[in-house]
Amino acid sequence: MTLFTHLTSVDDARSIRRAGVRARSRDYEGTAGVFCLPILPSYQLTHQWGRELRRGGRRTMVAVDFRLPDDEPVRVGHYGHEPVELASAEAASLIAGCEDARGYEVFVPRAIGAGEIHRVRGVNRVTGWRFMPNAHGRVPCPCPGCLRRGEYGSAKIRRKAESRGY
Repeated sequence: MTLFTHLTSVDDARSIRRAGVRARSRDYEGTAGVFCLPILPSYQLTHQWGRELRRGGRRTMVAVDFRLPDDEPVRVGHYGHEPVELASAEAASLIAGCEDARGYEVFVPRAIGAGEIHRVRGVNRVTGWRFMPNAHGRVPCPCPGCLRRGEYGSAKIRRKAESRGY
């Protein structure tokens, strides 16, 4: 059994303990399921999506640790590329064996039952990358799809882009 973790809002913790994690996320094909990562020796890599999820409005996060059978099919890949289907144990070893595992994600195409949950725990507030891995030193994209109105520093980024002629 492979141990995975799913990050979610603390507001959902009580219902998750009672009924499990609902399959409300969608993958690139529109299939309902749950995004997660295997629990790795590195806390930073295991919880790398936390900071990016906070940008979407979720402030206080919890990690839901759950076990999947080693042969259960999941989809794994880098968030910018099409994922491949592997067994859960193979997906965990693929991510653990990467030189730079930032940006990887695992998608379980079903809900996680309450009986599969190992524990629900709090997570560190300042974990993970912002915008994308290796974003430091890159000029942020000012388009409305990448930079939403009202985000911290968005007006300044747009003004700079307009002065450069973007």
